[in-house]
Amino acid sequence: MGRLIYSMFTSLDGYAADASGSSDWGGALDPRLHDFIAEQSRPVGTYLYGRRMYETMSFWETALDEPDAPPFVRTYAEVWQAADKVVYSTTLAEPTTARTRLERAFDPGAVRAWVDGLDHDVTVDGPTLAAHALRAGIVDEVQPYVAPVAVGGGLRFWPDDLALDLELREQRAFGNGTLWLRYAVRR
Repeated sequence: MGRLIYSMFTSLDGYAADASGSSDWGGALDPRLHDFIAEQSRPVGTYLYGRRMYETMSFWETALDEPDAPPFVRTYAEVWQAADKVVYSTTLAEPTTARTRLERAFDPGAVRAWVDGLDHDVTVDGPTLAAHALRAGIVDEVQPYVAPVAVGGGLRFWPDDLALDLELREQRAFGNGTLWLRYAVRR
């Protein structure tokens, strides 16, 4: 049975992107941190994206074509390309990456039943799509990468109207001050 995991960078004050839409402050370009993210992503066989997150992540489709790409970029690109992607969008005409299918509506019950039948993990990526899964109670784990910055506003990591009971299962600190936290969602 697969797990449905919500994992991404967040500022210390709870934003996945700042007011300008940037998340460059997240620290993903730190080689040790990026290698850790790649290792955490290996058991993920499918990424669930909304349109905006998919467009951001589609960079990884061609990252291996860059001759000067550092090893940590190449490693994550290989992991990302090996996984399936599902994009939930009413506006995207068609996917631009391999191993990608387009769905017009996010059905939490269908997603939960599908994940339960898998032998690999699935991530729900991006706070907008994750909010639907979190509100529906279908997320098994939340794994934030907490960056040591406060950005003061932007796109929130958590939906405003959500209460969750979480159990800390694992944590790791990185030299740049980022913390990775792994929480199980208590039901």
